[in-house]
Amino acid sequence: MALDAVAVTFGVGGRMVLAAHGVLLWSLYERQSAFLDGGDNLAQLVIPMLLLTDCYRHFSFSSGLAKRVTRRLPEGLRCLRVPLHNLGVAAIAVQMCLVYVVSGLYKVQGEVWQDGTALFYIMRVPEFELPGWSSLVYDNDVLVFLGTYSTTLFLVYFPMGILVARLRPWTAAASIAFHVSIGVFMGLTAFALTMIACDLIFLSSALARARRTARGITARWTPKQPGGVRTVTEGGAPDSDRTVDAPVPQTAN
Repeated sequence: MALDAVAVTFGVGGRMVLAAHGVLLWSLYERQSAFLDGGDNLAQLVIPMLLLTDCYRHFSFSSGLAKRVTRRLPEGLRCLRVPLHNLGVAAIAVQMCLVYVVSGLYKVQGEVWQDGTALFYIMRVPEFELPGWSSLVYDNDVLVFLGTYSTTLFLVYFPMGILVARLRPWTAAASIAFHVSIGVFMGLTAFALTMIACDLIFLSSALARARRTARGITARWTPKQPGGVRTVTEGGAPDSDRTVDAPVPQTAN
């Protein structure tokens, strides 16, 4: 189980290892209910959607087996790669928005969330308390008030921040910071990591732009090899004619 999780994290084995990881997670949660913290439900929902996406295109160790198998498929099936990728990305995005909105609406109906004291009671629960640190939060009325209301507002209005392109990276970054604090202060590590992994899908375009910028800076500072000017035949297509890796969601070439 641990080796499979490490392989998925570093992009080893492609979709086959990811599918095996989903089965192993399901078997673990079925036999050990102590691991259930909310992240298990999201993982079981998202992994089948993730199998549709081209999530191993970058930052992974590929053996080339998937490409060889893909070349043997009929052209009609190969053309489905981009639509299936976009479908998987859209499904994960919708699922994440549902998680945030439903959670926020349930909180709005609670009395302790309405009067701004929910954080005080949550952080005093022994299972969720971080000794020596949680008291710094729940003993401060201002932090409790701000933390309670900001959490509710953020959850309810999360989809609006995602729909606006300029706000999307900041909304995703705020969500990641929010779940880092949950993992640290409440000990819900598996839940926090699952939510952070899903939030990264909203940063795919920003990460793609950062990767292209890094490539440009690296190419600018890399010494040119001697040998004269390359022709199209010798060095491939010029930079202006090369296709650029499309951010998520992809479009057909």
